[in-house]
Amino acid sequence: MANEALLEEQREETRLIIEELLDDGSDPDALYTIEHHLSCDSFDALEKAAVEAFKLGYEVTEPEELDLEDGTKVMCCDILSEGALNAELIDVQVEQLIDLAAKYNVDYDGWGTYFEDPDAEDEDEDDDGEMIDNEDNGIRH
Repeated sequence: MANEALLEEQREETRLIIEELLDDGSDPDALYTIEHHLSCDSFDALEKAAVEAFKLGYEVTEPEELDLEDGTKVMCCDILSEGALNAELIDVQVEQLIDLAAKYNVDYDGWGTYFEDPDAEDEDEDDDGEMIDNEDNGIRH
């Protein structure tokens, strides 16, 4: 079971992120890509955690190496889901991924998402209504 102090900290952070997004005018009815961040100094441990997250139904980004301010290197990846800005649902994901991270001695580094403009045209369709694939260039929170 996840550390209760860490879970409470993440619950507060979740509500703050959602509040800031909505205060900034982000679309409350949009589907959001939720990016949970994992990091570790061991590629093998991170890979095992990523595989288990994938088996749980999450999309997983390719691991990449990151240089920290103190000069050390860590491996990191994002665990992705899509859904509404619903604090209770995000809390469930956070607890699940904190437990998974603890199992493999990996750090759970929080989550983030992008601003969704409620006035934006649907960028996923061309003029003929065909679906197109565009990179998200939203503002990171």
